[in-house]
Amino acid sequence: MKAVTWQGKRDVRVENVPDPTIQEPTDAVIRITSTGLCGSDLHLYEVLTPFMTPGDILGHEPMGIVEEVGAGVPDLMAGDRVVVPFQIACGNCWMCLDGLPTQCETTQVTGEGMGAALFGYTRLYGAVPGAQAEYLRVPQAQFGPIKLPEGPPDDRFVYLSDVLPTAWQAVAYADLKQGASVAVLGLGPIGDMACRVAQVRGAGQVFGVDLVTERLRRARERGVATFDLRDFDSEKELLTAIRDETDGRGPDAVIDAVGTEAHGSAAARLTQRASALLPRKLSGPLAERFSVDRLAAFHTAIELVRRGGTISIVGVYGGTADPVPMITLFDKQIQLRMGQANVRRWSDEIMPYLTDEDPLGVDDFATHRLPLSEAPHAYEMFQRKQDGAVKILMQP
Repeated sequence: MKAVTWQGKRDVRVENVPDPTIQEPTDAVIRITSTGLCGSDLHLYEVLTPFMTPGDILGHEPMGIVEEVGAGVPDLMAGDRVVVPFQIACGNCWMCLDGLPTQCETTQVTGEGMGAALFGYTRLYGAVPGAQAEYLRVPQAQFGPIKLPEGPPDDRFVYLSDVLPTAWQAVAYADLKQGASVAVLGLGPIGDMACRVAQVRGAGQVFGVDLVTERLRRARERGVATFDLRDFDSEKELLTAIRDETDGRGPDAVIDAVGTEAHGSAAARLTQRASALLPRKLSGPLAERFSVDRLAAFHTAIELVRRGGTISIVGVYGGTADPVPMITLFDKQIQLRMGQANVRRWSDEIMPYLTDEDPLGVDDFATHRLPLSEAPHAYEMFQRKQDGAVKILMQP
């Protein structure tokens, strides 16, 4: 089959690889009809290279048609249309039953000290072959895949794999009361959708911050009060402008949808680039012990949120030696929540919004649809924020 493989920093290729097969009774194999390119994939493209191996198959946002199931998957059959969550979880362990499938005790990557295995996401999360491919082996298929109705196009449901539950959890973790205010830092796919989720869940004021024209336009057209970083000479000016909209206090919650590659973190960016250029035998151990993130967005969130407010971190961070201003977090009594989205925890709550009325705007959420063969171009375009690329779907 054809699959998108990682070969090095900013080097992805579409190659022929072996077709997946049933290996365990709880496996399924699906034929992928749509697969997304995620901002998290760009971290592999640029920053998290020390944890990658040439030939790794990328991607974690798939939907498609079941081709084959193992004997331990009673509720799926060939021909079923499904969307597959990005994490791999059993559904039966203590963590899964507590609504935390990203911490699944069956699939935890204990050798790396990490949580549940993920599709297509570094050796830290199990080095499981990913979903930017023609076919995908799905472990723990007795729990993960979400069965879908026939008829509506893929765009209606494909975002249940990651974008929708990640944005939903970001807003849930922000702990917003009806009429509350929330600022979303970063208006990429997750930040954009988090704004939409906050609106349908009753937020009174939704502010969006970014520096990419197309992203700002999309949010503004849906009623978000947008702030273009390029319009401000300093962070203080930005903070003042948003606080002026909230009686001077700051928003009740701030969602950091940026993560480790934040604009404005020059020193950390240099460190990340230097680490990525080292031989993998050196860069891996160094990254595990001394890696740092670009923390500009997180620091902005700390300064911006009102006293007693909540910061919800949904952007991916990977540092182990990040300097955090504990005195400010403590003094402002900030609540801090974060983590990978627990897809099956939220999917039933989200499904009623995927109606013909389309309140979340999923039908036209994608800015680009490309064949899988153009994946290298898609990665480059998305990483460079060219041609208005906000969300890219690929079809094998």
